[in-house]
Amino acid sequence: MEFPPYLDDEATLAKRVSQIRENLPAGSRLNDSYRTIYQCIDLTTLEGADNAAKIQTLCQKALAQQHHPAIGKVAAVCVYMPFVAQAKELLRDTGVEVATVSCGFPAGQLPLHLKLAETAWAAEQGADEIDMVISRGTLLQGDEKTLFNEIKAVKAACGNARLKVILETGELKDPAVIRKACELALNAGADFLKTSTGKMSPAATPEAVLIMLDTIRDFYQATGKKVGIKPAGGIAEPQDALLYYALVNNVLGKEWLTPSLFRIGASRLADKLIGLLSA
Repeated sequence: MEFPPYLDDEATLAKRVSQIRENLPAGSRLNDSYRTIYQCIDLTTLEGADNAAKIQTLCQKALAQQHHPAIGKVAAVCVYMPFVAQAKELLRDTGVEVATVSCGFPAGQLPLHLKLAETAWAAEQGADEIDMVISRGTLLQGDEKTLFNEIKAVKAACGNARLKVILETGELKDPAVIRKACELALNAGADFLKTSTGKMSPAATPEAVLIMLDTIRDFYQATGKKVGIKPAGGIAEPQDALLYYALVNNVLGKEWLTPSLFRIGASRLADKLIGLLSA
């Protein structure tokens, strides 16, 4: 689809964020908001030291959290590809999904045929969701067609797995470039837009998420297709997560505030939310 021109500049985005920040959920709505956020978390470990024992601990944490009936359970665990099959077995029939990363995560510097091989293998291992990184350099040099074709090909390689497209907005920087990345990803078949790998600084920012939400809204209004949003990277405090919750609610509405359309990549956040909701 052809998207309308995007008019918000950095100053306008900052003003919008400030206005939403001033009206965050409070009082009786606060616990309900935190509970929703908790249920939209992707518990994640993406470290070089990851091993089978660490993945087992992560999955046990996800399973243990199901024993908080008033809180619910997290949406998914996210692990590197070699651990997908293990996580799938540990989480079988629990409703907690298994996500992984592909396409030369986190830099994205792989030939396309290797990106497709990574993605197809992850799908064969049973990944429910695959978070691909885009080739940011390709977009920054203006080669929009190549990036579109890459995302479209990766989407096909996912099979039945949902595709989250990581834009790494901290490297794209310019609102116009972030908007273009969103447009290309949506037109190429993304099921989710995701801010960051968590390996770059800045990672998620409210301003970048606003651009992503605006683009998802425009896409939905034109096509009727709902696409999810995942802020990720550097979100460790409940108040930070609450702002992203409020941004989604402000732009897309409450129907987006479910695990099928809203995720937060913020593993450190889970224990803090349990503490608040159990108090």
